[in-house]
Amino acid sequence: MAGWGDVPHLTEEAKASLFASIPAYQRDARTKGVPVLGSGAIFQVSADDYVVPDMDIPAHWPRAYGLDVGWSKTACLHVALNRDSDCVYAYSEHYRSEAEPVIHAEAIKARGTWIRGAIDPASRGRNQVDGRNLLEMYRQLGLDLLEADNAVEAGIYNIVSRLTSGRLKIFRSCTNLLQEMRLYRRDERGRVVKSNDHLVDALRYVVMELQNICRTKPQAPKEKTVYITPGRHATGWMG
Repeated sequence: MAGWGDVPHLTEEAKASLFASIPAYQRDARTKGVPVLGSGAIFQVSADDYVVPDMDIPAHWPRAYGLDVGWSKTACLHVALNRDSDCVYAYSEHYRSEAEPVIHAEAIKARGTWIRGAIDPASRGRNQVDGRNLLEMYRQLGLDLLEADNAVEAGIYNIVSRLTSGRLKIFRSCTNLLQEMRLYRRDERGRVVKSNDHLVDALRYVVMELQNICRTKPQAPKEKTVYITPGRHATGWMG
């Protein structure tokens, strides 16, 4: 990939002038050589506006995740919510193909068994491998799951609204999600192209159900202090 840094004859003034004239969704392609899709791209926002360095998530921020399941690819995206700014931070992704549900479930639980998720509602259908209900299978494996609202256009609108208003940030380490977002597009008839969109779907699910599933980590119960009167035994005041 070749960017403006590889073109020594461009002055800083020329770069600033050109940058201002480029649509936001084309800026990474023009300045950094990062491939994008042009006018068919759905997320026409520069990655510079929403990609942030990884950071420690404050413990009091509620968390949730979206889960898109399938044999060819299972994707899970964990997010945290800053309630003060209503900003969602996508901070961790699980992205794996051709693995049994137990493997995916263990990877998800390793990020916090208390975190609740929104799952693809199609998971309540039949798994072609063994005929069992995938949703029920994941619940039996210890995941706390809600069936997500799968309204595609409404979900896309919510994501775009958050991106353009600065209320959705994505950690730089979520490379698979960022790649999918760059390639997420519509065809010539305006229909969403259903290809390489597993983590984007997971993002749609969690954003649509955010208020229903976001929760903070439960605090461990405090141990009760037992006071013993001098001269008495712990077995009771008559001891």
